[in-house]
Amino acid sequence: MTMTKRDNDWKIFRGDGAQRDDLNYLPVPPPWRFSREMPKLERPGGLDLACNEQRAQPFKPTQEMILAVNTALYLRRPLLITGKPGTGKSSLIYKVAHELKLGPVIRWPISSRSTVRGGLYEYDAVGRLQAGEKLAPPPVEKYLTLGPLGTALRAKTWPRPLLIDEIDKSDLDFASDLLNVIEEGEFEIPELWRLEKGSRQVRDFLGETATVVDGKIQSGQFPFVVMTSNAEREFPPPFLRRCVRLTLKPPDPSQLAAIVSSQLSQYSAKLDATKINQLIEDFDKRQKKNQDVSTDQLLNAVFLTVAMYDETERTFSESELETLRETLLRQLSGPGA
Repeated sequence: MTMTKRDNDWKIFRGDGAQRDDLNYLPVPPPWRFSREMPKLERPGGLDLACNEQRAQPFKPTQEMILAVNTALYLRRPLLITGKPGTGKSSLIYKVAHELKLGPVIRWPISSRSTVRGGLYEYDAVGRLQAGEKLAPPPVEKYLTLGPLGTALRAKTWPRPLLIDEIDKSDLDFASDLLNVIEEGEFEIPELWRLEKGSRQVRDFLGETATVVDGKIQSGQFPFVVMTSNAEREFPPPFLRRCVRLTLKPPDPSQLAAIVSSQLSQYSAKLDATKINQLIEDFDKRQKKNQDVSTDQLLNAVFLTVAMYDETERTFSESELETLRETLLRQLSGPGA
């Protein structure tokens, strides 16, 4: 299903699952956001527009999420989403990418070893040296690959979706190192910058060919960036002020019911409402007791002990069902983990 700009609603992303035909009406960024002129929006040919659909369609964003996404789109700022696992932090970007036809989500999972340079590009100097032991060293660009951040920034006429997942797992300097790149939307590759001026072809994170001019990549369209955090650490104020921030609360029973219905819609004929409500009630009690539980666990419990329950194909004893539910809903941290 597609749709065009049908009214004067300010929202670019509506969260209803309907794909928009184009983004030609995306407003210009604030004058302080970029000092250079941005190219006209134009979706490149060959972009996979169906790749995010399976993950996007079951996800139902809240009004708070929709407003935060549109704020980030207008201001060309990254969206920092904080919340417990299972609250939809990473799923939101797939919904946005699907509806706005942004193409495949570029996912950058963060660990304590992650660096901003590694997110921009990787250079295999050892591999090039070994390849040139008997012959002249091969061209530098053949051993250089853009990382997820570099790939997202190389877009010229169409914004690309970038998920920086679990940014709070990074070291203390990571957020600060990311600031300049996020602000400027450009970076240099010294290994190419030191060579003669000209265009060189490298591979990007998605395996596509990217052109680097004079050793520098300059973003034509700022990517739609979502950064997720499990609230395991605090970030410096200079970093936070450059983000649109969204804190997700654990879903209430009505929201949990909607999530279960959406994610397990193909099993709707087998879902026993009474059993599901009991599981949701139990899950909600655990949340209110401040137990560390995730919505994923509830979905696992409903799937295995309700959707898969079929006396004609497989049988479960009541004690087995009870044990399975208790196991699947066990808290993730603390004394009862």
